[in-house]
Amino acid sequence: MDVEELDYRRTPLGDLLLRRRRDPVLQGESVLEVKLGDDFLMSSRFTAGEIALAEHALAAVRAARPEVVVGGLGLGYTAAAVLAQPAVCSLLVIELFEPVIDWHRRGLVPLGAVLCADRRCRMLQGDFFARVRNGLDPEDPQRRFDAVLLDIDHSPRHVLDPRHSTFYEAEGLRVISRQLRPGGILGLWSNEPPDPAFQDALDAAFESARAQVVSFENPYTGGEAANTIYVARTAS
Repeated sequence: MDVEELDYRRTPLGDLLLRRRRDPVLQGESVLEVKLGDDFLMSSRFTAGEIALAEHALAAVRAARPEVVVGGLGLGYTAAAVLAQPAVCSLLVIELFEPVIDWHRRGLVPLGAVLCADRRCRMLQGDFFARVRNGLDPEDPQRRFDAVLLDIDHSPRHVLDPRHSTFYEAEGLRVISRQLRPGGILGLWSNEPPDPAFQDALDAAFESARAQVVSFENPYTGGEAANTIYVARTAS
């Protein structure tokens, strides 16, 4: 298996690695992967869930010209799917790791040029969870949004940093709900099946919420894999 290390950085949460490998299972297809310590964060082979997050959340948005936030840049698939919607007025992407933003600006990842060329898109280095408490847009802390899409942790129960856990409780979700306009949408990606306890927390914090299972082909098992997309709406 051929592996090429494209970038490597040390971070407080572990070593961050961007690599390209030629996968024999995929007949030598080139696959980009992002790792944080021992955790696989993202693969260019599995992007259906990230794209579905944008599609399902934006389909629920009622605003004619929505202003959107994406928490977690990764390889850019959720952000690109947001910008593929012509009606979107603006996109603020909040990414913890400056190197990830740098990958896009340097063209190390395929969607970097698309995101950087779109004037609607602004990338901000910062801790999404801290920004939730202090205002998502540091240039305008009182600004509210029509949709916030989150793809940072593996799931509400499998978090990259223990400090994230309280966000997924009812009170933490009420805090993010206050960053949304009336009728605004919170969309969240999870690598695990629908979680009844998290659904209860969403129900307590939002006017309505649902979980949608998204299935896609898994060439490594010969079967299907699945992600969960949660979509919650604030009161109108």
